[in-house]
Amino acid sequence: MSTLVKTQFAPKHFNGFFGKDLFNELYNPAFSGSVPAVNVVENTEGFKIEVAAPGLQKGDFKLNLEKNQLTISAQKEQKEEDNNEKYTRREFKYASFQRTFTLPNSVDGEKIAANYADGILSVSLPKREEAKEKPAREIEIA
Repeated sequence: MSTLVKTQFAPKHFNGFFGKDLFNELYNPAFSGSVPAVNVVENTEGFKIEVAAPGLQKGDFKLNLEKNQLTISAQKEQKEEDNNEKYTRREFKYASFQRTFTLPNSVDGEKIAANYADGILSVSLPKREEAKEKPAREIEIA
């Protein structure tokens, strides 16, 4: 069972920003049968990645930036134990996922920040100052 990925993006960054990850890795049996849904939004200041991952804690996530590859992963372990006079039942449940995004050169890797609240991991990817669009201006002829 695969998860529908809802995505907003600027068409000019479609191939370079998402790489093959967005469409080819929709199914990962290690995370309850699916990869969490991801939204990606671009504005004038940068990009924002939102990962829907309810039930996890802030400490379950790991973000790693190597060269222009941002990897978002999470791992959660649950243990249940039922003690009875005649038997003991133990269950261990593991859930994990990993997503890797190829970032465009316009992203300032030193200023990436993340926040987890209400089941949503939000990753802010600000653009480098020189990559931000400048308003049109008129040039005088000398």
